[in-house]
Amino acid sequence: MKNKIKTKSAAAKRFKITGTGKIRHHKSGLRHLLNHESSKKKRNKSGTVDLAKTEVKKVKRMLGMR
Repeated sequence: MKNKIKTKSAAAKRFKITGTGKIRHHKSGLRHLLNHESSKKKRNKSGTVDLAKTEVKKVKRMLGMR
């Protein structure tokens, strides 16, 4: 009998799975030290993006998917 894989809590907070199975995450660099950044740069960092294909396998394993 195989054991279930536990979800890593840290990964669950950082990544979301779309209905089609893609993994989305927030862009980095929007926490602090933003007063010297231009508004354009801050706007471009907002929102979510798809995870790089090279990382998908690792993240799916962390999220408890096989």
